[in-house]
Amino acid sequence: MFKIIDKLNKKPLLNNLFFGLITATFFSAFIYLEHYGFTIKILNTLFGIISLAMLLYINKRAILIAGFSIGILWFYWIGYSFEYNGVGFMTPIITFAFGIIYMLFFGVLALTKKVYIRAILLFILSFVEPFDWNWLQIELIFVDSYIGIFKYQLAIVLVALTLPAYIKKPFKYTPLLLILLAFNFQKPTYKTNNLKIKLISTNIPQEKKWLRESFKPTVKLIFSEIKKAKKESYDIVVFPESVFPIFLNRNQNIINSLLKESQNISIVVGSLLRDDSKSYNVTYIFNNGKYTIAKKLVLVPFGEYIPLPKFARKIINDTFFAGQSDFETASKPTDFIIKGVKFRNAICYEATCQEIYDGDVDFVIASSNNAWFKPSIEPTIQKLLMRFYARKNSTTIYHSVNGSVSGVIK
Repeated sequence: MFKIIDKLNKKPLLNNLFFGLITATFFSAFIYLEHYGFTIKILNTLFGIISLAMLLYINKRAILIAGFSIGILWFYWIGYSFEYNGVGFMTPIITFAFGIIYMLFFGVLALTKKVYIRAILLFILSFVEPFDWNWLQIELIFVDSYIGIFKYQLAIVLVALTLPAYIKKPFKYTPLLLILLAFNFQKPTYKTNNLKIKLISTNIPQEKKWLRESFKPTVKLIFSEIKKAKKESYDIVVFPESVFPIFLNRNQNIINSLLKESQNISIVVGSLLRDDSKSYNVTYIFNNGKYTIAKKLVLVPFGEYIPLPKFARKIINDTFFAGQSDFETASKPTDFIIKGVKFRNAICYEATCQEIYDGDVDFVIASSNNAWFKPSIEPTIQKLLMRFYARKNSTTIYHSVNGSVSGVIK
């Protein structure tokens, strides 16, 4: 592999494009294989190793092409949500912007030809989150492979790939055996509980979700699913993010109905909260005739808040989000207890953030609305990231979704 890279690097123009695209393809393959149901551990292992090796050894222009292509392959779907804010023309612009962001992100490697410095820089990049956007985790490429997902395992792989550049024959490629030290030889352990949890999947299109005429059918669907779950003797029924497309705290009739139903089954529903002119994306937990509210801790950058100075924030909100202000956040994660079992609340994006898993967290109840990005690979990346954090933290995630498939993630 190293010999092929050396030979082709001597033919610049076409090879820059070829190497850049092939690097991005190997780096992204695990996502698309998972998306189309062909996850194969040995392939993910080989593709992940090859992609990192190429980032260490290909020439500078190829790195820029690789970074741009990775940004597109991973995040082409980001701009889809702008259609629902009346600025659909921004979709290709946002897609191109993510290409540029990750061209610059990986472009740091193009500042040097020295392999060991690139390896150090690549390891440092694994800690960097451009604009607070953390969905490109370098270790994620190994989430469904034989190699582990911890930082020290990434470091081992990078060291093993770097050393051949500094060792002469006949032992030039012997250091690659070090990669075996990064393999997972022990399965992670998870705690279990005896609760019977029903995860509801809904398929309400985003363009219809907030229409007045959709409200009554949605409420009818929710209560129908609650009654069905009660008949099936479930302990908890979990609904997706913002399944009630209203400020639920301002609709006492629905709250009273949910409180009544919660005498026989615990109900976890996503909705909004309006409090003192501030808006929150929240989860309502109804249990034994009472309810609590879990506010979102980590907001989506450029979706629920703008990670820029205040003056720029106002311009963007006025231009693209009809003057809406950013959502507010909780000061800490919210835990709640149902029948003696403690759960951590997570709403969509924050279920893919380490902050939710800090502390003693065995079980997470997560809710999402993926209809913003249909059809795309977004639900696949989200699922892979949840699997990533579940494995890192030995946590079980119960995930209820609108627009894609719900499920339990370990």
